[in-house]
Amino acid sequence: MLPVTRRAEPAKPVSKLPEAPIQGGRPHPAAFRGKSAALHFVPQLFTFARMMEDLQPGQKLARGVSRYLRSLGYAPLEEFVPARGLRVDVMALGPKGELWVIECKSSRADFQSDSKWEGYLEWCDRYFWAVDMDFPTELLPDGTGLIIADPYDAEIIRMAPEDKLAPARRKKLVQKFAMDAARRLQVLRDPRPGKDGLLIGGAAEEQPDW
Repeated sequence: MLPVTRRAEPAKPVSKLPEAPIQGGRPHPAAFRGKSAALHFVPQLFTFARMMEDLQPGQKLARGVSRYLRSLGYAPLEEFVPARGLRVDVMALGPKGELWVIECKSSRADFQSDSKWEGYLEWCDRYFWAVDMDFPTELLPDGTGLIIADPYDAEIIRMAPEDKLAPARRKKLVQKFAMDAARRLQVLRDPRPGKDGLLIGGAAEEQPDW
């Protein structure tokens, strides 16, 4: 009796992973079905080290200041525009609606080149300077607060005197603070591709009329 030879089963074709078609600059939702689909669309992520390298010295100070303010229960917003022609390094909204302005100076030259800081006083309840340990603090004017900061944390060394805003101005500033913060969060959540593939952030931040 001849031995029975089994026929080898044909190899099953390897199914290709779904491609990630691009529609309007974004991957189609079908590209994300299945466990392996995400391999076809990996967003470009910046490592922490790369992010820190890209920050300017003043921005590093603002980062540490913002961390510290959050620990105090304040909500910080960097590069806030209280009025046309003014841009503060950090505006902080407190739990009782108080508004602080913090200007970050990384060097003597940085401080001496700032000719607008006195115009910020009328847009906050308290005004602070944030500098690093090596900054010559004797240059800083009296009647302002002092924060010593680094890229990771900060501490108030001298509390700024309080000069409360008028209720009408406070209301407008708090509303603009909320609108700007919400817009930035939405842009981060859903950036839109614009000209030449660059990301644009939707409607520009409106400027107050006062």
